[in-house]
Amino acid sequence: MAESDWDTVTVLRKKGPTAAQAKSKQAILAAQRRGEDVETSKKWAAGQNKQHSITKNTAKLDRETEELHHDRVTLEVGKVIQQGRQGKGLTQKDLATKINEKPQVIADYESGRAIPNNQVLGKIERAIGVEASSGGRGAHRFPAPP
Repeated sequence: MAESDWDTVTVLRKKGPTAAQAKSKQAILAAQRRGEDVETSKKWAAGQNKQHSITKNTAKLDRETEELHHDRVTLEVGKVIQQGRQGKGLTQKDLATKINEKPQVIADYESGRAIPNNQVLGKIERAIGVEASSGGRGAHRFPAPP
């Protein structure tokens, strides 16, 4: 009992907020009202699986003044992919599943909206057995033996 003296003051305080509570909108607003420094940053592509990002240098693209767009897949390539897919009797969803991509990726390539990615094009070519991207467009990639 030597520690309990009439002259000393014991301060009881609560634990600080947990990490989840500190990140809440309410806690951020309260900290701003108190005048504390608050740093907020937004996560980019947090819940999405971004396997194939744009490989072109965007800083270089920003510096260019005359041509401000990425090259897209030509309609000719899209038609070759579509004809090869239909020749195999596959839907866009089936082809996407076969090459481990989203169906929207196949739709973009067939419509000419996609930015060409050699990995994806290679997977599509192997799956449908047709050369879509190189000089022999529409030629069978693996010709049947004579």
